[in-house]
Amino acid sequence: MSLTINILLILIAITVIKIALISIFFYGEIRIAQKKDPAAKSFLEVVLLYQGLHALVAYRVSHIFYKLHMFFTARFISQIARSITGIEIHPGAQIGKRFFVDHGMGVIVGETSIIGDDVLLYQGVTLGGTGLKQGKRHPTIGNNVVIGAGAKILGDITIGDKSYVGANAVVIKDVPPNSTVVGVPGRVTKQDGRKIEDSLDHIHVLDPIKQTIEELEKRIEKLEKG
Repeated sequence: MSLTINILLILIAITVIKIALISIFFYGEIRIAQKKDPAAKSFLEVVLLYQGLHALVAYRVSHIFYKLHMFFTARFISQIARSITGIEIHPGAQIGKRFFVDHGMGVIVGETSIIGDDVLLYQGVTLGGTGLKQGKRHPTIGNNVVIGAGAKILGDITIGDKSYVGANAVVIKDVPPNSTVVGVPGRVTKQDGRKIEDSLDHIHVLDPIKQTIEELEKRIEKLEKG
């Protein structure tokens, strides 16, 4: 009986130490999760239950092994994290500060992806490569970028700072800073000078094709009246 109690106490101590270490070293990521996810009720909830945070912790550990050229160990850690969280982050990727994956199931980040600071990904996002070429073959994501659910960013392209990629968009070309991209293939859409908030207000992202049609309709109406 005493042995069982001792084992339980050891497990509790390990858990407390783990929570403390994550809270210290990932404080910024935890706070950004609380800020960007209205469902986050407490600091402890994020630490214990958010798979996006757990995937990031595993990535940080696996990335250390990757830089030490211990590639098998790095991939082993990342694959365990993938099976637990549903988020696959290659240990070779480069990820900045305050990275947050909301929900996260089905998110894939390729080996040569570069992600800046304060980036938010929703579930089902793919930062993927194209072809079999060696070297840089995955996207570079700037700072303060939001990528909506199901979006696919493919190839060695750059998404500029403070840009927004709408849900289910497929982006295969560079996107300039301060842009909003929607559609398949992704197109930069005007937002009438209005900045979309960090929460990515999906229902108010304008469709560039619809905008063009509306502009043509207005021109035709003017010609008919003239």
